[in-house]
Amino acid sequence: MSKLVTIFGGSGFVGRYIARRMAKEGWRVRVAVRRPNEAIFVRPCGVVGQVEPVFCNIRDDDSVRRVMQGADAVVNCVGTFDKGGKNNFDAVQHEGAERIARLASDEGVAQLVYISAIGADQEGESLYAKSKGLGEEGVLKNFPQAVILRPSVIFGPEDQFFNRFAGMTRFGPILPVVGAETRFQPVYVDDVAQAAVKGVLGMAQPGVYELGGPDVMTFSDLMQMMLTVIRRRRLVVNIPFFAASVIGSVSDLVQSLSLGLIPAQITADQVRTLRHDNVVTGDTMGFADLGIAPNAASAVLPDYLWRFRPSGQYLAIKESAQNLRPH
Repeated sequence: MSKLVTIFGGSGFVGRYIARRMAKEGWRVRVAVRRPNEAIFVRPCGVVGQVEPVFCNIRDDDSVRRVMQGADAVVNCVGTFDKGGKNNFDAVQHEGAERIARLASDEGVAQLVYISAIGADQEGESLYAKSKGLGEEGVLKNFPQAVILRPSVIFGPEDQFFNRFAGMTRFGPILPVVGAETRFQPVYVDDVAQAAVKGVLGMAQPGVYELGGPDVMTFSDLMQMMLTVIRRRRLVVNIPFFAASVIGSVSDLVQSLSLGLIPAQITADQVRTLRHDNVVTGDTMGFADLGIAPNAASAVLPDYLWRFRPSGQYLAIKESAQNLRPH
């Protein structure tokens, strides 16, 4: 019988790529999510019955234990940017990560991969970084042989980074950013998935891996690259951190008072996160140790940002037509 992997958050941005790769490896894939009916799109990642969404609440021991019974490996892709509510930073990225690792150990699971983030730090300035750091500590305490992946900002067709800012260019000549000089090392989502699969297959040494793409660029430079891809001219304006902190606090308050009906465009915690570079430190293992050559953002962005161009998929045809000589 083929082996079984349980992927917590397997219908999310990163999880769906891991599910697809694990299905290609011939494994049965159990996708553990809060809303299985909204995750049925992962079924075609494999043959009939190979990839199956199932309900799981990672805040509940019984629920977590049930979906990993019989699993040979577990991947935890669950993450959040919400500091409030039941599924907040602590509940998901600290307690949830620790719970999954503890129960995986109890159930005799052979391999555990945890998707963390560059900047994870128990003493970090932001709540996000602290929860990721505490989550890593809980994972290693309960499952010392785990593989922990810390990616920089992840890009790909479903990302909420380049897609979000490209969408903002439709509404005016100015593109505001916070932390224009903060450095990032964007990493392609399928490269992260490939690293996770190596962890599942036992092809990765246990420990922490920082995953960054081949290019280190400032936030401003990333926006300029994106603007070049979508053929738009916009003025990238940096919002100072002191002003962004005020905006973030007000956005948090509005979201809270509206009971979440008006989502925050940027939170105070995100502003604190943006004060720090999001690049590989060199203090841990990385892509080279996994034998993976990461893709550059410049090579991938045109494949999915074309829809934000003034003429969408027809822009190349229009540009080519301009070279035609009239008879």
